[in-house]
Amino acid sequence: MAKAGVREYKRRIRSVKNTQQITKAMKMVAAAKLRRAQEKAEASRPYTETLRDTLARLVAVTADINHPLLTKREEVKKVGYVVVAADRGLCGAYNTNIIKAANAAMAEDERDVEAKIIAVGRKVRDFYRKRGGLIAEYVNLGDNINYADAREIAQYVMKAYEDGELDEVYVVYGHFVNALRQVPTVEKILPIEPPAAEGETEEAFVDYIYEPDAVSIIYNILPRYVGTQIYHAMLESKASEHGARMTAMSNATDNAAEIIENLTLEMNKARQAAITKEILDIVGGAEALKKGGK
Repeated sequence: MAKAGVREYKRRIRSVKNTQQITKAMKMVAAAKLRRAQEKAEASRPYTETLRDTLARLVAVTADINHPLLTKREEVKKVGYVVVAADRGLCGAYNTNIIKAANAAMAEDERDVEAKIIAVGRKVRDFYRKRGGLIAEYVNLGDNINYADAREIAQYVMKAYEDGELDEVYVVYGHFVNALRQVPTVEKILPIEPPAAEGETEEAFVDYIYEPDAVSIIYNILPRYVGTQIYHAMLESKASEHGARMTAMSNATDNAAEIIENLTLEMNKARQAAITKEILDIVGGAEALKKGGK
């Protein structure tokens, strides 16, 4: 039984080492993808902020503009949530935290409203397909996020809002801080609530010249603003996904090393016990031969 125990330990150590090689490779792949995804997410932030500032300036100089995306509903009955997560797992609690943030936002809404889910990613789609409330899904978008995907999602939610199928729309995503920290974030994207341009005087707005005119420009910017918000959320989510996966695989690799060390110690104990038992058997046999000879 002791020898069989040693063989079993060897088998388990070999199995854990194979798993460790896989997790180590996945960590390296995630690290390489994280670098590119982080660069894209950080590069999109200045553009998003500039577009937000431009929208604030335009709204300030266009009084009483009437646009469907700016119109607030007197009675909100249906609220849409664009929940952005990953297509795959093995990234720790990342997907779970995004879904929890979406569910928490729904639970905190004290109004008598019906939540509708626009899922971006298979994990979100699978969860809300069972839970209910899923009205649209965008899956298998890959690691190379492009604006065309975000624009398609934006067009869907804008049409649903203009047609009265949704009265408010929020986007839920993971804001990338670093590889160890991704903050689940909920932002309102419809109706558009232009931020105020802080630190600007009224005279500062008048200094700008708009061609053809401010109203025409704002009508073109509003749809792009929604698409940019979703695109930025998707880039942040992709960077967060790779960061979470790299951290999870790093922890898994370290845990595998610890398991291998413990199994090796147990195997050595089992081997030592087997050797000791064989020595005792030999000594016992020799003593029996001596007594028999006498």
